Amino acid sequence: MRVSKHALRQHIFGTEIVMLFLLDVMKASWTLLLQSGIFILFGIIIGGFIKVFLRPATVARHLGKGKVLPVIKAALFGIPIPLCSCGVLPAAAALKKQGANTGATAAFLVATPESGVDSISITLSLLDPIMTVARPLAAFFTAVVTGIAENLFVSENDPNVPRIIDKSCSVDNCCDGNDCPPKDHANHHSLGEKLYAGLRFAFTDLWSDLAGWFLIGLLLGGVITVLVPEELLGHYLGGGLLSMLVMLMLGIPLYICATASTPIAAALILKGVSPGAALVFLLAGPATNITSLSVLVGLLGRKATAIYLISLSVCTVLSGLLLDRVYAGLGISARAAAGQATELVPHWMAVSGAVIILALSLPVVFRRVRSFAARIRSRRTGTGAEAQPPRIIQTREITSSCPAPST
Repeated sequence: MRVSKHALRQHIFGTEIVMLFLLDVMKASWTLLLQSGIFILFGIIIGGFIKVFLRPATVARHLGKGKVLPVIKAALFGIPIPLCSCGVLPAAAALKKQGANTGATAAFLVATPESGVDSISITLSLLDPIMTVARPLAAFFTAVVTGIAENLFVSENDPNVPRIIDKSCSVDNCCDGNDCPPKDHANHHSLGEKLYAGLRFAFTDLWSDLAGWFLIGLLLGGVITVLVPEELLGHYLGGGLLSMLVMLMLGIPLYICATASTPIAAALILKGVSPGAALVFLLAGPATNITSLSVLVGLLGRKATAIYLISLSVCTVLSGLLLDRVYAGLGISARAAAGQATELVPHWMAVSGAVIILALSLPVVFRRVRSFAARIRSRRTGTGAEAQPPRIIQTREITSSCPAPST
C-alpha cells in the first residue's frame, strides 16, 4: 500500500507537534521539581522522625473526653503528619479504637491529609510565605469546626467500651509494650537507632506512598502550564464565591494527596486562578475523595459523614474568600510571589534535591507498573491470585517482653 507524500508530511507534522508538546510538559514539570525537590526531602525526613518519636498511645490519651479540647489536640496532632486521604483512614480508625471521640477523629481526618510537613515545605517552595502559613491555619480551622460540630450533633457510642491502646515499639515493633515498665519501654533503642529508623521509614514506606501521586501532580502541573491559556482561568476562576465553589466541586471527588496537589495549585495560580480558589483546591482535594467517603460512612456513620462534608465545604470556601481578602489588603500578587523562596536555594542544591527525588521515585513507579501489568496479564490468561505461589514474608516477631535497653 503506497502512502502519498501529503499524508506522510501530515503524519510527520503531527508527530513533531506531539513531541514538542511532550517536551514542553517535561520542561515545565522539571522546573516545578527543581523548585520543590530539596523542600520535599526536608519534609519527608521530618515525617519519618514524627512516626518514630510520636507514638499513637501518646496521642490517644489526649483525645478521649471533652467536646472541644480533644478536637483542638487532634487537629494539632494531625497537621504535621504526612498522610493522604486514604492513608489517614487506618490511622484514624486506630485512634478511635484507642478511645478518641468522634469529633477528635473527624478533626484528625481533616487536618492530617490537608497539611503535613512535606506539603508545607513544598508550598513554601512553589508558592509564597502567605500561602504557606494560610494552608495549615485553614486546615486547623476547618478541622476544629468539623470536630466540634461532630461532637455537638453526633451522639457517642457506649463510653464503657474498653480502649485498646497501641503500646508497641514505634522503631521496629520489638515488643508490644504491655508488660514493659514505662522507663524500660522508652529506652529500648538509642537515639541513633531511632534516627536511623525514622530516615528508613521516610525514604521507604512514607515516600513510596507519595511518590506516584507526586509525579502525577508534577506532570499535571506541566500540562496546565503548557496547555491552559492564562486568560481562560483568570477570567472564570479569578476570585469570588463562584470560583471557590467550582474548585470545591473539583476537589471533593478527586483523589490527590497534599504534596501532589501543590504543583497543580502553583500552575493554576500562575495561570490567573485566585489564591483563595487555589487554597480551596489544596484543602478539599486531599481531605476527601470518592473512595474515602465510603469508608467514612463505616467509620463514623452516615450522619457524621454528612456533617463532615458540610463543615469541610463551608469552612474551606470561607477560608478561600478570606485569603483573597488578605492578598488584596496587602496588595500582593500571588502570581508574582509564587516560587520566590527557591531563589534562596543554590542551583546545585536544587538540582541535587530534584535528582534524589527522582532516584527515590522511579523505582517505586516501575514496581507499581510491573505489578499492574502482572495483574492485567493474569486476568487475560484466567489465572488469579490462587495460581500464584504463596509469598513468605519474614517479619520480626512482636513479643510481650522487653529487650535490654540500649546503652
